[in-house]
Amino acid sequence: MTDERRDELRIAEFGFPGELRDRLVAAILTGEKTATTGLLVEWELDSEPLPRPGERMLVVDSSRVPVAVVELEDVRVVGLADVDMATAKAEGEGFVSVKEWRLAHEAFWNSYADDLRSRLADPSWRLVDDTPVVVERFRLVDRLAT
Repeated sequence: MTDERRDELRIAEFGFPGELRDRLVAAILTGEKTATTGLLVEWELDSEPLPRPGERMLVVDSSRVPVAVVELEDVRVVGLADVDMATAKAEGEGFVSVKEWRLAHEAFWNSYADDLRSRLADPSWRLVDDTPVVVERFRLVDRLAT
């Protein structure tokens, strides 16, 4: 893929820079991670359109260096309580149950919930069973030389 074509792709960042992102990107590069889940409210706050099946995205590492291109195969919005075991496994983090997946994701999202509440101007916002989440399934298309 040419640099020019890469510049046209939306950036895909997984987790926050550091150990978490490095681990998630490594799982993408090995093919273990083929799904990710995010809060719908974040797309809404950033006025970003949801990704679409067929869209290709540029995966960056903790230094924002492009390391891969993935293609979205499925994008759906579900309630937090409706995430299934297939999604938990596809996240490539070794989750053995949906409960374990949810605890890890709630811990991550709650780590910056005060910022979300502030941006929403809603001090009562919190994660609940029907909190909308965006589940993205993808496949690795290209590993980029770094």
